[in-house]
Amino acid sequence: MSQFRESGARLTLSHYFKDPALRVAGRLDYDSEGLLLLSDDGRLVQKISNPRFKQEKTYWVQVEGEPTPGAIAQLCSGVTLKDGITRPAKAKLIAEPAGLWLRDPPIRYRAKIPTSWIELTISEGRNRQVRRMTAAVNFPTLRLIRVRVGDWSLDELKPGEWINV
Repeated sequence: MSQFRESGARLTLSHYFKDPALRVAGRLDYDSEGLLLLSDDGRLVQKISNPRFKQEKTYWVQVEGEPTPGAIAQLCSGVTLKDGITRPAKAKLIAEPAGLWLRDPPIRYRAKIPTSWIELTISEGRNRQVRRMTAAVNFPTLRLIRVRVGDWSLDELKPGEWINV
């Protein structure tokens, strides 16, 4: 989990990093994967995490079904959620990203329902926002991978790898 405090039997960042000065800049929920930024610079963490700075975050989203052009357009114009309409996003259908690692646990598959991939860039950070957005346009998220936050990107990093910048 992308937090330092203990969370029952789930592994947290405290199992990997012992520096008490480190803070998470933009958390991922337990079911999401990908780029996670840690810093000991409080101002940088605030700039990345606070929605008022409109820091863009890009995700690869595997969804159930084949999104229509209308669903993609709706993601791009803003989606109405229970906590209000989202800011316009950048959304496009993409091929399954090359070189993806196996997911543990694997996503659910339904033999008669295809899956598709969307590249989605948002500039907010609402709780489970991407999952709620795709569900609102009737294409539930199966797998969610954050690949970019602002100027930082996952590039060739694999799960468990890290770089110090």
